[in-house]
Amino acid sequence: MSRIGRMPITVPAGVTVNVAEGNVVTVKGPKGELTQSLRPEMIIKQEGTTITVERPSDDKLHRSVHGLTRTLLHNMIIGVTEGFKKELDVNGVGYRVAKEGTNLVMNLGYSHQVIVPEIPGITIEVPGPNKIIIHGCDKQAVGQFAAEVREKRPPEPYKGKGIKYTDEVIRRKVGKTGAKK
Repeated sequence: MSRIGRMPITVPAGVTVNVAEGNVVTVKGPKGELTQSLRPEMIIKQEGTTITVERPSDDKLHRSVHGLTRTLLHNMIIGVTEGFKKELDVNGVGYRVAKEGTNLVMNLGYSHQVIVPEIPGITIEVPGPNKIIIHGCDKQAVGQFAAEVREKRPPEPYKGKGIKYTDEVIRRKVGKTGAKK
């Protein structure tokens, strides 16, 4: 039995969960509203403030999506209550970021500025010239947007220049040795 799939989900106060036909789940909370279509064969039971996810059989497919369904539902509830965030660091001489209106303007060593507009459901915060914080209630959208920002100048292994996640560790390489005699 799936250890993650078995665990019940507690719904905090101020959050409403609605399971419609075909397992279309809508979660409303203080940070926003999320709607997602989960696997229709999974059984989602709501009793008071707890939600449990059960599987109809022990097929390989049902076993594999049991924990996934529960985790997706749990992430939706966390997203509308606390929200998700990704922090990015910008390293490099002359590399800096700024926020102009709803656009993220980055100087990344190119001959031009790289401009990334905010998308709906995502907010960009720039507390310093070398730090980017991306907030949102949809975990997948926050991660995808952070990956797209990082992709503009991924970190390189020799000097560590580029955009990296705050908790990411860049494996450094030695580089060339001195001239041979």
